[in-house]
Amino acid sequence: MDFHKVVVTGLGAITPIGNDLNAYWEGLRTGKSGAGPITKFDTTHFKTNFACELKDFDASNFIDRKEVRRLDPYAHYGLVSGEEAIQHSGILDFTDLDRNRVGVIWASGIGGILTFQEEMMEYAKSGVPRFNPFFIPKMISDIAAGHISMKHGFRGPNYATVSACASSTNALIDALMLLRLGKADAIVVGGSEAAITEGGIGGFNSMKALSQRNDDPTTASRPFDLDRDGFVMGEGGGGMVLETLEHAQKRGATIYAELAGGGLSADAHHLTAPHPEGLGASLVMERACEDAGIDPKEIDYINVHGTSTPLGDISEVKAIQRLLGEAAYDVNISSTKSMTGHLLGAAGIVEAIAGVLALQHNIVPPTINHFTDDPELDAKLNFTFNTAQEREINVVLSNTFGFGGHNASAIFRKHT
Repeated sequence: MDFHKVVVTGLGAITPIGNDLNAYWEGLRTGKSGAGPITKFDTTHFKTNFACELKDFDASNFIDRKEVRRLDPYAHYGLVSGEEAIQHSGILDFTDLDRNRVGVIWASGIGGILTFQEEMMEYAKSGVPRFNPFFIPKMISDIAAGHISMKHGFRGPNYATVSACASSTNALIDALMLLRLGKADAIVVGGSEAAITEGGIGGFNSMKALSQRNDDPTTASRPFDLDRDGFVMGEGGGGMVLETLEHAQKRGATIYAELAGGGLSADAHHLTAPHPEGLGASLVMERACEDAGIDPKEIDYINVHGTSTPLGDISEVKAIQRLLGEAAYDVNISSTKSMTGHLLGAAGIVEAIAGVLALQHNIVPPTINHFTDDPELDAKLNFTFNTAQEREINVVLSNTFGFGGHNASAIFRKHT
């Protein structure tokens, strides 16, 4: 059967380096660090006391105050970034829009962790089971998708994807498949996360996954640097409007890129550690290229998972070199987590948006906070250290890998 081409017609983002799409891009382009001391709770007894928090964000500026109280912060971020993408796309202005054929797939790796924490702490303190009637609806990971659909009457496919830090790239790939098959005309796709809580920071601290560079938080997220010591937690969300090419053209939409392909794989190796040789990572990139119908050598820029962990960064670079061979020296590599921190389940969409913006502007965002080369990494590779680089970009690969060995990669290319 003939598959429909799938294109990007709307973008939205709320991140630690910018509270809307334009501010996010400016932060990426200029190499802005979103890290700083945690303000949400007292970190005195925590091993890590910093994170990449949102700045000057008030959900009630976007959502009715009564509704704000009925939503977990992860859903606040989802509704705000999703709405920006919808408005950016102009799809609501299309008089022939069939809302039965518009879907929402919204990811979160954890969902309403703050809501769960607060309710259980209150129960533990009182011993009386007086739970908020909105406890469960606020907590569950699929509720953001439900709220987005309810606001606009979108009655197409509607659900959440959960695969740890690969969650929102999984959402992109699910939307790609449904649109290719003609199961919908358009899908609002994205992810959001709000895990900068006592439970989130304490839990990742116990795994020794977080940086503990408390004396210099703004440079703590340093992918590929010799002295990297773990990732920096981030929060926020991102959204895209994806449409079939025919539907986008019918309504005269601005097309920002083509979502050309996606790949999925498993490491089948370890609960949290990547495969040391990057076997699952190279496999998922191969599958994404095959799905997009491109030669890996056509890739111009790879927005890597690049979390700033000692094992993960090396594993991913090995996978890239296995995939590209000598062509790896012609590709720009960068980790925008050096600026935003790690948004967990929202990382994939936020970084995919960075890739689409790079395509638009022919600018590769940098990997900031590089000070010392790691001898285990090939110094001839272009990691786009510290400063953005201009180059012609036609194909972007975006990687995300999650605990449990979940791997997802998406490929975007310029629409012609």
